[in-house]
Formats: sequence, structure tokens, C-alpha cells
Amino acid sequence: MSAPIITKIRNSQPHFLMKYLRKIFIVLILTVSIIAALARVCLSDDSCDVKHGEWDPPSVGPVTAWTAPLCEKGRLLIQPFFFYNHTRGTFNEAGHYKSYKNKETKSQYQEFLFAQYSVTDRLEVDGQGVYQQNLHHKDGRHAASTGFGDSYLFLRYCTLDETKWLPQVTNFFQLKVPTGKYQKAKEDKLGTDLMGATSGGGSYEHGYGVILTKRMKPFIFHADFAYNFPIETRVDGVNIKYGSYVYYDFGVEYFLPKGFNLMLECNWFKQGDRRYDGYLVPASDVGQILICPGIGWSDEKIQTLIAYQRTLAGTNVDVNDSLVFTFAYTF
Repeated sequence: MSAPIITKIRNSQPHFLMKYLRKIFIVLILTVSIIAALARVCLSDDSCDVKHGEWDPPSVGPVTAWTAPLCEKGRLLIQPFFFYNHTRGTFNEAGHYKSYKNKETKSQYQEFLFAQYSVTDRLEVDGQGVYQQNLHHKDGRHAASTGFGDSYLFLRYCTLDETKWLPQVTNFFQLKVPTGKYQKAKEDKLGTDLMGATSGGGSYEHGYGVILTKRMKPFIFHADFAYNFPIETRVDGVNIKYGSYVYYDFGVEYFLPKGFNLMLECNWFKQGDRRYDGYLVPASDVGQILICPGIGWSDEKIQTLIAYQRTLAGTNVDVNDSLVFTFAYTF
């Protein structure tokens, strides 16, 4: 049985979500204001005058949030992602931000490859792999490492087609395979040689979730929710049981003429405390909130997106500013 997610009550410390809610609202208000101003352009353009049942503009979708529609049967979709992550500090176990000093810098390059293949009109098989370069400079010491991170396999099944009032609903199963290095870290590498996922380096994980997508011209809304169960593993001679975790993503796309679209998404992640050799480690839970605006261009063959992702709040997590570029091509 997986370890339950433990909710902590930290006296006199506001929950990190509430603490940064004002920042989220400010970003959302600014984005909605821009979208509202641009809506006049779209509504006055004949290219947006399409009946609901026929309106299905191509796009690459959000960066992190899933989209419910599957590939066409027998088609293969390839989507690479290119990330540059700059770490400017950390959020500690109480959710307090601590910036890196001038003598410390940390950054990362990641190249993801995501592939989708539809076996039937309702069943799809997906896979994801990543190669990354980690760099860390601290107190006059410099380290850099490259290697493969953890890999993921997915099964997605469409359980409900979109109707006039209801969204399209797709359920999914995911399996994380620990292909990234997770133990025997070298001291002179400053942790850069560890490539495994922060949710559970070295552990297999199985997870279950649901995805919703709804078109409301000129918007498309996406939301997903998943619960994941890491399996106990052994790291550097210690049996580790990472806490179960949940994540929720919400994304909205706004479509402009000439193939352009704006995107905004918010991502939430929360993982419970971990256990070392059966003993619960207090305040080892992990959580974060990300926000990501972007702009894309698409046609029937290729879809592109460039975005900026920022960590707004969290616990026991790095604070990153990230630039993202992705495109999708269907064979």
C-alpha cells in the first residue's frame, strides 16, 4: 500500500497556495485583458465565422496540460520539446523563498521527445523520453553532467466524445520507468549527475487520470487530473518509499486569425512525505505551482509554440524560470 499524502498544518505559516494567490490573480487578469482586447480582432474577421460543429483549429496544445483528442487512427504524431531552465533559488519546507547568492548558479537544458500513435479511433499509445544537461556553479566550483532522464509510457482511451454541452473525456494510465541515474552521485559533480525525476528517482510509478477538453469558440479549454503511486525502491543501500502524488493542470487557448493562438496554463503538483527504511521523514513533502503563457502558430501539417514557464510557489522545490519551444508533426 502506498504512503498516504500527509497534510501538514504549519502554525503561523500561510499555505503556499494562498500566499501566492495574489500573484496568480494578477497574471490571470493581465492575460484575460489582453485576450479580451484581441477578441475584437477575431470577432470582426470572417476566418473566425465557423459553425461550432466544424470549428477545430490545429494547435500544439499547452506545454504541460494534456489535451483529450487523440490522433487519427493509424497516424503517428512526433512532438519534441526544448527547455532551458534557470534556477534562481528554492522554496523550503515552509514555503519560504530563498534566492541563490551571487556565488551560486544552476541551470538545465532538456530535450524531450513525445510520440503518440492511435491503435483505434479511441485507443492511443504514447511514449516520452528526455535527454538533459545539468550545470551547477557554487563557491568557485563548477560541475556539468549529461544523460538520459526517466521515461514514461501512456495508454489513453477516449470515453466520451464532445457534444454541444459536454467536453471530450479521455482516461489515461501512465507508467514511469527509472531510466535516469538516481544513485552513486559523485561529490565533485554537485548533484548534476543525478538525472532521475524529483518525484521519485529510481522508482517505478503507476498513475491514473482523466482529461477534459471543451471548445467554446474562440477558446479551447483543457484540464487534467492524475493520482500516482511510486513503488518502493532501493537507493544507495536505503529502501525509499516516495509519497504518492497528485497533479492538476488547466490550460486555455485563444485562437487568432492567420493560424496564431495564445496559450495560458497553470499547473499544480503535490507529493506526500517519503519513508526511509520504513521511517517517515517529516517535512519531506514536495509541492509547486507553475504558470505558463505562450504564443503559437499552426497549420494542418505542423504546429508550433514558444512559452515562458515560472515557478510561483512551492515546498522543497527549486524555483525555475524556463523558456520552452515545441512543435508537432503528424505522419
